[in-house]
Amino acid sequence: MTYCLAITLDDGLVLASDSRTNAGADQVAMYSKMHTFELEKERVFVLLTAGNLATSQAVLARIKRDIEDEAEESLHSVRGLSDAAAYLGRINREEREKHEETLTKAGFSADASFILGGQIGSQKPEIYLVYPQGNFITTSSHTRFLQIGESKYGKPILDRIIARETSLGDATRCALVSIDSTMRSNVTVGPPIEVIVYERDTLTFEHYLCLDADDDYLMDLKRAWDDNIRRAFQDLPRFDWESNRGRKRRGTQLATLRTLNKKTTKKD
Repeated sequence: MTYCLAITLDDGLVLASDSRTNAGADQVAMYSKMHTFELEKERVFVLLTAGNLATSQAVLARIKRDIEDEAEESLHSVRGLSDAAAYLGRINREEREKHEETLTKAGFSADASFILGGQIGSQKPEIYLVYPQGNFITTSSHTRFLQIGESKYGKPILDRIIARETSLGDATRCALVSIDSTMRSNVTVGPPIEVIVYERDTLTFEHYLCLDADDDYLMDLKRAWDDNIRRAFQDLPRFDWESNRGRKRRGTQLATLRTLNKKTTKKD
């Protein structure tokens, strides 16, 4: 399993991924799931991968080969990000279908999903989620982020914080907290954590992070988040019955409950 996410903002994009591909009792495997493609001052792409590793590596190999061979259709020739997503979807579907029958019989899935983000020329930066079947979706005014892999644990913080006007720095911290929350709840998601922050219209990658489990910044972020979560929890509104813990109050509550139970019994 894995967890990758991408966020689109007024100021640019934030993309993050973990690096764990397998977590068994005696084997932990790690591969980078973040891949970049750049045509200087013309276009930039970031590709995040999840799912069957063989399928995703085959897709990556074809993308690189098409660029090297100057194929008619490649990431260097597509006109827009949606065209790039369609191109990626077609390759993904073709590679999956090559091995799907054999893997299914063996009890495995050949499915792989991708998040593609970037910018072409003066077009706006965009992100797309490409499914194993080859179709894809993008963000909306209400949903500013996309996720693949083990997404449920890291989604609440994104729902609460991310908006189109969120700064790139805040979005990056939010992405790291989202991945940390997922790692705490699911052993199949693990470091190193990779993050790329893309500033709109720069057409180059200037901000990249690769954080191991013992990275000083990541440790500080975890401690600060934990401390503030505990503090926020302690500041939650109290119940009325917490203000009076005397025996009389508890007795009154018990008597009230008995009375309600008797009334319910009579009605039945």
